[in-house]
Order: sequence, then C-alpha cells, then structure tokens
Amino acid sequence: MQTGWRVVRAAATLIAVLALTACSLHMPTDPYGSLEHARGGTLRVGVSPNGDLAVVEENHVSGSEAELVKGYAKSIDAKIEWTVGSEEALVRGLETQQLDIVIAGITDTTPWAERAGMTRPYRSITADDGSTLNLVMLVPMGENALLSSLETYLDSQREKK
Repeated sequence: MQTGWRVVRAAATLIAVLALTACSLHMPTDPYGSLEHARGGTLRVGVSPNGDLAVVEENHVSGSEAELVKGYAKSIDAKIEWTVGSEEALVRGLETQQLDIVIAGITDTTPWAERAGMTRPYRSITADDGSTLNLVMLVPMGENALLSSLETYLDSQREKK
C-alpha cells in the first residue's frame, strides 16, 4: 500500500513541477502590454531636456539618449510618439500607462525609482563636480518584458563601442 502512495505523491510532484515550469515560459511579462503594443506599432517615449543627452528643439528630439531610443524603436519595428514634459509629468505618464519609456539624463540614484522601473545603468558620465553618474531609462513599474527587451538592446549598443 505504501508503494501506491509513493507513486501517487511522485506523480503529483511531477505534475506540480511541470505546471510551474509552464508558467515560467511566459516570463518576463508586461501586465499592461507595453512591449506588445510597441512592437510593430508605436513606442510612446517621454523626454525631458537635459544637456546633450536629451535635446528638444521645436518638433525635433535628439541627443545621445534619443538616438539610443530611436535605434531601439527600429529594432522592434516601432514608430516613436514623443511627449515632452517635466520629469514629474512624464513619470505620471508611466504610472498611467500613457508612456512606455522616459529619457531625461536620469541617473540610477533617482528618486523616481519608487514610482517607475529602471533599466540597468547603460552608460557612465562625469558630472561637473567630477563624480561619476550612471545613466538609466525609466519604464512603467512591472513592465518586465519591455524592460528586458530594452536592456538587451542597450547592452548590444554598449558592446559595439
């Protein structure tokens, strides 16, 4: 009789492991579908001017961060819809799923980290005071597939330099 229970327990364990493995096949996920919406469609990018990192002149956005985002958009076959605003307004746009990415020369010590997801630092710059700053981009909190895709692109660009 004990052998029968062992077989049943082993089968139940195997089923549980297979079920958990199947769930992880869909990770990372985007609860709001940011990557799915952007891929082959529109990537909604918020930008707040910051030196040569993010430059806004009339209807044109440029700068090193803007060029990275343009390259990323091309890699996922997306058009960019730019929204210019203050960092606070743009973070609100992330929170309400009206923006997918925010660029503004944001560093990894940003206070916005409590309200938005951040990429890994993708570039270091030297501040006016000589300190080293690590740049990041912001995404909606929990949008892990978008974050993963963006970080993969940023990593590929770092390797080219």
